[in-house]
Amino acid sequence: MNTWKNLKLGTVLAVMIAATLVAMGAKAAEASQLSGDARASIPKDVQQIIVVDYKAMQNSPAAMQLKDRVLPPELKRLENALTTSGLKVDQDCETLAFAAFRVGTGTRIIGVAQGQFQNQSILANFAKQKIKPVMVRNTPVWPMGSAGMSVAFLNQTTMIFGDREALRDALDARDGLAPNFLQNGDMMNEMAMVDIRPVWSLLDQKGTQTMMKSVMGDASQLADFDTVKNRMRSARYTLDFGNGVKFNMTVVMSDTTTAALAATVMKGVVMMKKSGGSPLEKSALDETNVESSSGTLTVDYSSSDRQFADLLTSPLFQQVVR
Repeated sequence: MNTWKNLKLGTVLAVMIAATLVAMGAKAAEASQLSGDARASIPKDVQQIIVVDYKAMQNSPAAMQLKDRVLPPELKRLENALTTSGLKVDQDCETLAFAAFRVGTGTRIIGVAQGQFQNQSILANFAKQKIKPVMVRNTPVWPMGSAGMSVAFLNQTTMIFGDREALRDALDARDGLAPNFLQNGDMMNEMAMVDIRPVWSLLDQKGTQTMMKSVMGDASQLADFDTVKNRMRSARYTLDFGNGVKFNMTVVMSDTTTAALAATVMKGVVMMKKSGGSPLEKSALDETNVESSSGTLTVDYSSSDRQFADLLTSPLFQQVVR
């Protein structure tokens, strides 16, 4: 099963944003950048990567409310494994990333945590609990509890975690036995446009098509959507909780005409949602800006924390996240 199908916007919101078209633009804040070691540990064929300023997210009630409502089971499992493992990630983690990468016809997920970790104390705790690692070449891979998750420390500031198979893939990429994210030229170029933001995500063509099908809802059954879908190239979005809730999504199309058609279809979805929405939902959709320019589709939205909290309880939101 393609587990990433349910992770398309994960911790970063767009499960709600997509179907309600409540998209939130990005404002300058603390950046969420991945180190060279972190990038090298992510296999090349990434379908989607989500990177979060973990401290900023924890300091935002709006971000935590949304995360609690829409975080998919696969990501909850990863995050819970960290927070219950005694690694003190809540205290020490500064940046948290999840990457879904293709393996054959499916996907696997690898997590990356960056921060100032007390590695010696952690290893001493493992020894005290008589936890023994599995060696992958020269790197110990430590089991975390009973959830089937493992963790490996790349250095003092970077750890990777996930299922054992995903960790082995990550270490193969880090050790040069398989291509890694640094060799993915398209995504590296896209990353330079977004990693100055506190929360950002990149999707490849297949990931973009999956996300946009969810965004379009019933409109994805229209013939025009098939035309649009086959000409999608990639997508990126950024999010900021620093002053209200703000999001920007950009979908790269193959040509200007297709981008304009995609914008037309999405505007139609907005109108359809408005026709059956509450006053709060209609107000949010009124503030949604859908445009196309130079072969790209853009969606922008911003709201106050209070407006966003109210929107989380709206019937339309509840319908989206069921």
